[in-house]
Amino acid sequence: MPKVKTTRFRVPPDGYEEIEPTLKEFEQKMRDAENEPHEGKRRVESVWPIMRLHHQKSRYIYDLYYKREAISKELYDYCLQKKIADANLIAKWKKVSVFRE
Repeated sequence: MPKVKTTRFRVPPDGYEEIEPTLKEFEQKMRDAENEPHEGKRRVESVWPIMRLHHQKSRYIYDLYYKREAISKELYDYCLQKKIADANLIAKWKKVSVFRE
C-alpha cells in the first residue's frame, strides 16, 4: 500500500523569510486597492491599481532572481508555483527585444 501524504502545505524554501515582509506589504496594498470605493470610475479604471500592484510584485520577484541573483532557483520556482508571481508576465520580460540594449 503506498504511503499517503498528509501535509497539505509545502514548507517554503530557505530565503523566503527575507522576502516575506515585502510580499506581505504587497498583499496589504492589494487588499486596500480591492476595498477602495469605485463609485464614479469607469469599470476598467477600478482594476488599474490592482493590475499595477500585480505587475510590481511579479517584477520584484523577477529582479531578485534574474537581475540581482538574490534568491535561489528553488525559491523562485516556489513563488511561481504558489502564484505569488505571474509566470507568463516574467516570461515576457525574459524575451530578447529589439529595443533592449
